[in-house]
Amino acid sequence: MSDNQQIAQDVIRAIGGNENIASCAHCATRLRIMVNDKDKIDQKQVENIDKVKGAFFNSGQYQIIFGTGTVNRIFEEVEKLGVEGTSKEDVKSQGKKEGNAFQRAIRTFGDVFVPIIPVLVATGLFMGLRGLLTQNEILSLFGATPEDISPNFLLFTQILTDTAFAFLPALVAWSAFRVFGGSPVLGIVLGLMLVNPALPNAYAVADGSAQPLHMFGFIPVVGYQGSVLPAFFVGLIGAKFEKVLRRRVPEALDLILTPFITLTVMITLGLFAIGPVFHSLEEWVLHGTTAVLGLPFGIAGIIIGFFHQIIVVTGVHHIFNFLEIQLLEKTGFNPFNAIITCAMAAQGAACLAVGLKTKNTKLKALALPSSFSAFLGITEPAIFGVNLRYMKPFIMGLVGGAVGGFLASLFHLQGTGMAVTVIPGTLLYLNSQLPLYILSNVVAMGIAFALTWFFGYKDQPVAEEISHAEEENKSEVLTQKSNSSASQAVNHRTKVGILEIASPMTGTAVALEQVPDPAFSEKHMGEGIAIEPSEGKVFAPFNGVIAHVMIKSKHAVILEHETGAQMLVHIGINTVGLKGEGFTAHVNSGDIVTAGQLLIEFDMEAIQAAGLPLITPVIIPNGNDRIEQVMANFTGPVQANGEALIVVKFTEPQ
Repeated sequence: MSDNQQIAQDVIRAIGGNENIASCAHCATRLRIMVNDKDKIDQKQVENIDKVKGAFFNSGQYQIIFGTGTVNRIFEEVEKLGVEGTSKEDVKSQGKKEGNAFQRAIRTFGDVFVPIIPVLVATGLFMGLRGLLTQNEILSLFGATPEDISPNFLLFTQILTDTAFAFLPALVAWSAFRVFGGSPVLGIVLGLMLVNPALPNAYAVADGSAQPLHMFGFIPVVGYQGSVLPAFFVGLIGAKFEKVLRRRVPEALDLILTPFITLTVMITLGLFAIGPVFHSLEEWVLHGTTAVLGLPFGIAGIIIGFFHQIIVVTGVHHIFNFLEIQLLEKTGFNPFNAIITCAMAAQGAACLAVGLKTKNTKLKALALPSSFSAFLGITEPAIFGVNLRYMKPFIMGLVGGAVGGFLASLFHLQGTGMAVTVIPGTLLYLNSQLPLYILSNVVAMGIAFALTWFFGYKDQPVAEEISHAEEENKSEVLTQKSNSSASQAVNHRTKVGILEIASPMTGTAVALEQVPDPAFSEKHMGEGIAIEPSEGKVFAPFNGVIAHVMIKSKHAVILEHETGAQMLVHIGINTVGLKGEGFTAHVNSGDIVTAGQLLIEFDMEAIQAAGLPLITPVIIPNGNDRIEQVMANFTGPVQANGEALIVVKFTEPQ
């Protein structure tokens, strides 16, 4: 079995099996999975899978970051295992109701603009290369001057650099029709109508060399070269209008009437109503953006450099695509790019500091490639895989981004394009700005790296990030906090290579196969046993640390032993739907607990009244390579903190 096949199997198992997957797709860096029951996902197990750089919920999707190239291969193996693949758009549509109205609007806005970004990236690179090839300093190396450049060659470069922005409305209207369910070809034609050469060119009107047409004597009409909002709303309204028409026009006439009516109505609205209104709004947005970017003393760089990656985490950063497109279209330059580049470089440097400082081989193997990915312009692996897990590196990266952004703003750096940053972003600054671009990024990285190295990261396992003094004396602290009777009865059952775990509940132990949930009964999440409780209390069967407790639902808790073994207690089946009603948690994630300590109380009658099973799986989650075997010791009546219920055998002495 190949590594990727094994990883695909581990992923499916960790998220609750095939039956818990509603749909699966992938983008450039991550698997995007819609699950039926979030509670069946073993987050810890997912994060421990080889090549996984982070996993989180966003926009209604469970997203597992693998990185470019790798994700394609993993997705292929996942499909081979019986998971039905679907388009990224289908996955997105299933998550449309997730988040508030603003988040949904921004997500839709992003869905329209993301597909056209590659051509704008290419255009920006063409602009950078054209600027490089026409510099006196570069030409002098070949004994040439600007006058020696062929006019035909300049015309060719102009085609490369101007076409995408000249026909930008066609791209935007096409994408909007696609996203909102219309016929994309109608979107292309409408977009082209907005920039038809018969209309006064918007750029010529702007510089005074042409005058707008005045329809009906008072409506100014011009072409919309480079405009975004008019084309976006023409596409949105046009797609909805087309769908309404198709439901009402007889099928025999649909091919003729629907496109005819759609184009007639929408170009009329576009030129006489939608265009003038949203073009004015577009101008206001642009003026506001340039005003912020023009704040003195580098203030804009500090604000944007600090908050940009926070906005990325929230998932509403696609709004910046619109702003950057507007800046490039109106001014030919993009000062926003240099600032956010520093923010991204700083997160990469913070991640690099963690990777170089840690002695944890898995964390090092995760952090170092993730930092390199950030230096290539993709920060998600660094942010979600490393920096946010430890939080302080993320904050240090924000500080570094603010300082780097301050310099970029102070130096008035302006890129020739968008969507390429950090190392690839140098292609947008192939002029006199390049040394200052490099300096700003190096300073951002240096500060983030130094702050993370000295103040932002202590080399401790994620689940054991308690205070430094507690970590150094963990065993002693646990012993001091133990009740002598409970500790002697339970905590000293760790023999050579063996950990014996008592029952965390009072009731009747039954085989795990009896649990009416295949994620547990088929042991996708791990080996163990189940308990039919006779008392609504869960106790700690050994001294340890609370690795995780469900904050809202309070229906499950993970306790970690000093050997690294973890135990999951999942109270009832589908009890996450109770949203915490009837549950009282007496501990929080990160708490140190002692054997016999009360962890959770639950109302058995309330759970039964809701029609939910009380049977409680107690399992040792998969993912710990040091565990060789997990055995359920017996079934029948059990007492909390009584006889050993589960035996864990390790591959090496503990």
